Amino acid sequence: MTTPSSTTTAPARFLLLGDSHAGPIARAATAAGLPFVGGPVGSGRDFNVGFFDVHDDGLVFRDAAVEERHRGFLADLAVPDIGRLTIPLVSTFGLSAHFFATTGNWRIYRDGDGAFPAGFLSSGLFDDIVRAMARDALAFHRHALGLGLRVLAVLPPQRVPGMSDPLVFMAAQETIRRALVALGVEIVDLRARVTDGTGRQRAAFCEPDDPIHGNLAFGRLIVADLLARGL
Repeated sequence: MTTPSSTTTAPARFLLLGDSHAGPIARAATAAGLPFVGGPVGSGRDFNVGFFDVHDDGLVFRDAAVEERHRGFLADLAVPDIGRLTIPLVSTFGLSAHFFATTGNWRIYRDGDGAFPAGFLSSGLFDDIVRAMARDALAFHRHALGLGLRVLAVLPPQRVPGMSDPLVFMAAQETIRRALVALGVEIVDLRARVTDGTGRQRAAFCEPDDPIHGNLAFGRLIVADLLARGL
């Protein structure tokens, strides 16, 4: 799910950069004939800490394969750096909350009965830990906003794999959402439309035989939301 997706010959409406959760967005936009450039460029775990640098001539991804895809997207748009974009940036970086919620990461914070202390998941300490885990994803969005871009971030499918704690997933996602909103990022949040009474993604919006990803129907809802926002 890291194959870049691109646009028709019509002017692109947005640049899509993200992890595998960007895949359904790319497929849905392509199916709808919506011109865009970009797509997934790697795994979500690779876009939280230490994945980019900013030099005098612009932003560079540290991973050579990711940088090659990034440069290809910019070439399609005929710009040398994302700071020269005239279209919005749509991102999924830092929003794969199941990585933050890996159960083993949180054992030391549990009481003897295995539960978290009251208020821990809404505490400043928890927020600080999660923001540290996602510090460069937040820095990436801050950099893009500082360049004057319109930046939209898409919340992930509400799916929690077996390796992750559902309570931590929800709390970590909320921490990142609040942090992005405070920066000025627009949040694409479809939870009210795609989840059941437990807050989990309904099967109609899940990729079959896959514990994490949304499907094309989920991507279509995201694309519809982007269009409603004027993209």
